[in-house]
Amino acid sequence: MDVRPHLALIATGMQAWREYLVESIAREYRIHLFAKSRPSWELEYVDGVTVVNTLEPDLAIAAARAVHDTDPFDGVLCWDEARIWPAACVAEALGLPGVSPDVVERCRDKHLSRTALDAAGVPQPASVAVASLEEAAREAARIGYPVVVKPRALAASVAVIVVESADLLADAYERVRGTTLPEVEEYEYGVLVEECLRGEEISIDSAVFGGKVVPLYLAHKRKGYEPFCEEIGHVLLADDPLLSDPALIKVLEDTHAALGFHTGMTHTEVFLTETGPRVVELNGRLGGDFIPYLGGRVTGIDAGLAAAAVAVGRGPAVERTRTGAAAVEFFYPEVATVFGALRVDEALLHPATDKVVPIAQPGELVERAEDGYMWARYAAALAIADTEDECRAALDAAAKAITLEPAPPGTASVPAGPAMSGAPSEPTPMASWRRAPDAGGQAGPDAGGQAGSGGAAGRAGSDGGGAGSAG
Repeated sequence: MDVRPHLALIATGMQAWREYLVESIAREYRIHLFAKSRPSWELEYVDGVTVVNTLEPDLAIAAARAVHDTDPFDGVLCWDEARIWPAACVAEALGLPGVSPDVVERCRDKHLSRTALDAAGVPQPASVAVASLEEAAREAARIGYPVVVKPRALAASVAVIVVESADLLADAYERVRGTTLPEVEEYEYGVLVEECLRGEEISIDSAVFGGKVVPLYLAHKRKGYEPFCEEIGHVLLADDPLLSDPALIKVLEDTHAALGFHTGMTHTEVFLTETGPRVVELNGRLGGDFIPYLGGRVTGIDAGLAAAAVAVGRGPAVERTRTGAAAVEFFYPEVATVFGALRVDEALLHPATDKVVPIAQPGELVERAEDGYMWARYAAALAIADTEDECRAALDAAAKAITLEPAPPGTASVPAGPAMSGAPSEPTPMASWRRAPDAGGQAGPDAGGQAGSGGAAGRAGSDGGGAGSAG
């Protein structure tokens, strides 16, 4: 009998971004995956699958309860931005560890976050939710230029724009207002006008258990393509002194307390300003952009196992057993290109190169980041070394080693990344699989449905990646 804890995993995201988490968790937990379409690569790691519209809490709860009644879950886990709220609803309905759906909504809705942080006196930028260009202009003038104009509840820095002067506000406002994601809620007051902070921006991935916030990894952001706030890379140091900085730790703890976040994994973004740390936002999930992967490699703290432990009510293993530095850099086309292949001259790679990962897939049209397209990345290079300088050398070498090969002329193309606008995904028929004892690693259909009724899985994985998979 398999005595490993039983974990309900709500979506996985894109294989390139999140497989390492699933692989790690599967070593110590039985995983039942809830996905909106039939999974592909995930089948190697999971013990069961239910195909269901994971965006609808009632459907997700019913599907989870159907499994829970015969094979009880010990916890619910989700790192997909669009689905962390339904996942919280599932955990609450089954009486499992986690924060309430209200807390998750407070984190996802940046206006609610700002309101809660302001009430608790947590340092942050001035921020106002607006519903018209006229309101935006009035509030921007009151706050003072430059300002940041951003969506109220998207992710991955999508449509976050620095506006230097009043004559540039209208274009920025319309761009932000017109940017939507199919699986993300829209708001009447859907645009935030905020004070533009100056200083270095960092992110901290933390495990929160029993109300205690334990910082795991701290990443220094590299941004580019102004006025857009595209995150072009990150640098992590295992022994970063900021991880024990009293002022930063206080702000981090106060932020979690103000939002009521007491159990789970978080990704908090902070500006280090002349007047001290100021909070940009707290996301109620693990970070993206390979930060948990790199953090685990340089510290020895396994993000997947830490997240799973917290999800089932266990204290996470957070002892640091390694030292060093790690970094990731993303690559962008100079002109809009239909992706054909990624060529890597391995002879040019630096020894500190961990891996080069294609992000775009053949046939995808990769646009220019300079034009404000937020899924303009076609590849990533990851480096792990003793020092930051060695990582930098490895990334510089990788830039010379990789080549974006366009698809042949006339190739039919689709946009890279998730659609930027459109109607929510259609519900999918529910089907369920359980791993048979003699299945040899393959899950087969049980009485709950017919294998394949959920449709073929796309390259992005069981839930198309979600808004928060890559950022």
